[in-house]
Amino acid sequence: MKWKKIAALAVSAATLCMATACGQGANAGMEPNVSEMRSICNLAVMECYYHNVAKFEKEGNRILFFGDKDKHFWIEYSGVVRFGINAAYVNIEADDTNLTITIPAAEVQSCKVDSSSLNSDSYIVAKGSGDITAEDEIVAFEEAQTVLEEQARNDETLLMQAQQRAQTLLENYVTNLGNVVGKQYTIDWVYLDAEGNPLGEKTSSETETIAASESD
Repeated sequence: MKWKKIAALAVSAATLCMATACGQGANAGMEPNVSEMRSICNLAVMECYYHNVAKFEKEGNRILFFGDKDKHFWIEYSGVVRFGINAAYVNIEADDTNLTITIPAAEVQSCKVDSSSLNSDSYIVAKGSGDITAEDEIVAFEEAQTVLEEQARNDETLLMQAQQRAQTLLENYVTNLGNVVGKQYTIDWVYLDAEGNPLGEKTSSETETIAASESD
């Protein structure tokens, strides 16, 4: 399995928002904006590429020694899974330079088997298996889709990385904004599950204190 991150657009979006505000001479009134943060999170996704092999088994219709043979074959396929967070749950509360940012857990946003990865060599039929029909291949394809989605939803490592990626981009957004207006922000994070339910109390640490760059 291989995966890639789509982040450049999110960084560019944050930079563009601040550059626009600067061009309007609005530095003094610039504050972290929830709409801009949600836009960043909508772009902060990871696309992961899986290469899997799924097994297909089907019992034949038998009466004593007569009837259809059992069918056994494997399907080798590739799939693409998109991980991200539901930006609608992202929120911010500000008390001067103390920010409380709410961020949900990552979720599987889309998942599909790449049909172009399937060909005659993708189906490996076991010795002694009954003949494989087009209908069997369709069922196997649908099962592969289900397996891929289950695998992605249980991939805690990639789900955590997707959430951390969004959090890092939000931190960068706040950092860049602080650099523009000359403020030092401190962030407390409130974590939600993927459905928007609170997971616990807000947390903060020294590493989440966002300082403006010193001017020369």
